[in-house]
Amino acid sequence: MPALPALPDFLIPLPDQVYAIDTGFARTHFDAAYLLVSNGRAAFIDTGHNAAVPRLLAALDALGLARDAVDWVIPTHVHLDHAGGLGLLVSQLPQAQVLSHPRGARHLIDPSALVAGARAVYGEAEVARTYGELVPVPAERMVQSTDDMTLDWAGRPLRLIDTPGHARHHHCIWDATSRGWFTGDTFGISYPEFTNASGDFIFASCTPVQFEPAAMRTSIQRMLNAQPVCIYPTHFSRREQPEALARQIFEQLDAIEAAGEQLRTTTANGSPERHDGLRHHMQAILLDAARRAGSPLDDATALTLLGMDVELNAQGMGVWLDKLG
Repeated sequence: MPALPALPDFLIPLPDQVYAIDTGFARTHFDAAYLLVSNGRAAFIDTGHNAAVPRLLAALDALGLARDAVDWVIPTHVHLDHAGGLGLLVSQLPQAQVLSHPRGARHLIDPSALVAGARAVYGEAEVARTYGELVPVPAERMVQSTDDMTLDWAGRPLRLIDTPGHARHHHCIWDATSRGWFTGDTFGISYPEFTNASGDFIFASCTPVQFEPAAMRTSIQRMLNAQPVCIYPTHFSRREQPEALARQIFEQLDAIEAAGEQLRTTTANGSPERHDGLRHHMQAILLDAARRAGSPLDDATALTLLGMDVELNAQGMGVWLDKLG
């Protein structure tokens, strides 16, 4: 077999025939889809948005894999930076089935509710500009996961577990070959700009509308129980030392719950005062956590990268507090 040409910049080879694909969403090294290869077969985990699909198909080409070599496309959950391009991608993969969390499957078959939810958070114009028109997944190509199921795939079994905390339609995928979890957003977000000699900075993703801190702790602990060597978060790419990363998230969740309890007793549900307080606390929590993790960035640069996360996490905390009453 002739040698493959040099890989494109957006295709990042990782150990154990795992490839991270920079989807180009928002900025470089922000949003990853993953391609797994085993015995000449392929599977995608997460897809990014519609504009990422040419990159995903180009990744197959670069690795000498045919479209019909793809058996599975597995979204960790149905938020559009993870699954917005799913239907369009599957339309180009004649043999691929979709393996979705059961709470998310109907929204992939009929994406109208996903679009409405995204518009509520980002606005109609931004959703149209960023995500385009979502392509439905044919119902006959949809398979629903169950908690603790194992997918017997191409000599590389993949285990799926239900992992609420970030979203109730979220599952994570255990790859015994690499001893790593594909974690979507449940095990946090880690931007490479914050990496330093001491390790990585990671933070909890509390975005609306299903953030549940207790469930997030439980989901992360379930993943730690498998003694993983690494995690593969969507934002962004492979991270090692999962136990140390989990400690960062658990400390942040403690701070988030304390701030939430304070604001729940001093501000009204849905009030501007509550949201301002949530933003203030979230900014302080993330900056403090980044400093303690050894971030090389000054506060102004860090906030430039974290600004949208501060806003979305504040919104998610607000929804969570409103549900508490």
